[in-house]
Amino acid sequence: MSHNRILPTKNSWKNLKEYHIDEEVGFVLPTPQEELPYPYDQWISIAKNLPELIEKNELRKEVEKLKMFSIDDLKDHKSQRLAHLVLGYITMAYVWNQGGEDVCEVLPKNIAVPYCELSKKLDLPPILVYADCVLANWKKKDPNGPMTYENMDILFSFPGGDCGKGFFLVSLLVEIAAASAIKVIPDLLNAVKCEDHNTLQRALRYIASCLQQAQEEFKQIHEYVDPNTFFNVLRIYLSGWKGNPLLPEGLKYEGVWETPKKFAGGSAAQSSIFQCFDVLLGIQQSSGEESSFKFLQEMREYMPLAHRKFLQSLESAPSVREFVISKGDAKLKADYNECVKAMADLRKYHLKIVAKYIVIPSRNKHKTNSTSEETSEPENKGTGGTSVMTFLKSVRNTTEKFLLNVD
Repeated sequence: MSHNRILPTKNSWKNLKEYHIDEEVGFVLPTPQEELPYPYDQWISIAKNLPELIEKNELRKEVEKLKMFSIDDLKDHKSQRLAHLVLGYITMAYVWNQGGEDVCEVLPKNIAVPYCELSKKLDLPPILVYADCVLANWKKKDPNGPMTYENMDILFSFPGGDCGKGFFLVSLLVEIAAASAIKVIPDLLNAVKCEDHNTLQRALRYIASCLQQAQEEFKQIHEYVDPNTFFNVLRIYLSGWKGNPLLPEGLKYEGVWETPKKFAGGSAAQSSIFQCFDVLLGIQQSSGEESSFKFLQEMREYMPLAHRKFLQSLESAPSVREFVISKGDAKLKADYNECVKAMADLRKYHLKIVAKYIVIPSRNKHKTNSTSEETSEPENKGTGGTSVMTFLKSVRNTTEKFLLNVD
């Protein structure tokens, strides 16, 4: 299926830029900044050497030697996003250190204070979020080359070799493929308003093709990410302190709050792109399991503020689904269904990935460590802290319910 089925009008972008949505990469931060000036370069230095510092068991010592820096000189958005990414990496490394065997329950104030102040400025939580490790953690090897895995790298790494690079970059490429469809949203909504069936059909077909391309990009995970390394190494550093038995009370941010705080780890549910198309297509996750809907709503608080505002603006836009239903046009319904089916297929594929990268390694680890016949699998949780298979099945099932009957 052609991925260039419709060309957006030149006016499509005038209302999207204010939501920090880029013409080429959507919700992804375009050409992220890679360096920070003195004294913040000391944060960068630690973040760039995380795997080695952790291996030598010197990470916490190096972090504790840092002075506490004011964030006042981090004035522009890209500098602030880079600093949030870097402090997120340092925080995850400090808390989990050598893989969760020696968890630290207190983040020292020399990191906690600037991290929380910066998070408040960005309206993000003080933990490594999807917007950090996926959307702002990339660069091109050849600046003039294509946005392909071979021509890209991540800015910072956790232990686990290239597993993190594979996981973050494949996630990024899925995001960018799906985000290509954002450019037609203004035209699509205008087509609904003007009852322009032809433009609406072209836009729906283009959205479906972009979502199908996203699934193709997703398949690269098998080539670049090893399941055992992901489960036993990388996953630990992405885990948060909400619903985590290793930090049941949460994390104490020294010098900021008197009591520990609970924040969810990075999760694909924090991606704006799929919630965007749920809203656009009228797929109401609120009609599914309450816990799944509640989690998705909570994950919006982990998205950049401008992206949350975009989702809110879509919720008040004319309903594409109701328009399609009202017209009773079989071809229009079929094109709408292609989009819904593409969303459902992506979620089905995500279930397969979770089975391979979390459920099966969890079972294997449990069998290896267990001397009894107990079948409890406490590690069958996503990094966001939810029961990942239950959540994804609920979201997939709800998505499928919104397919229209075509007579």
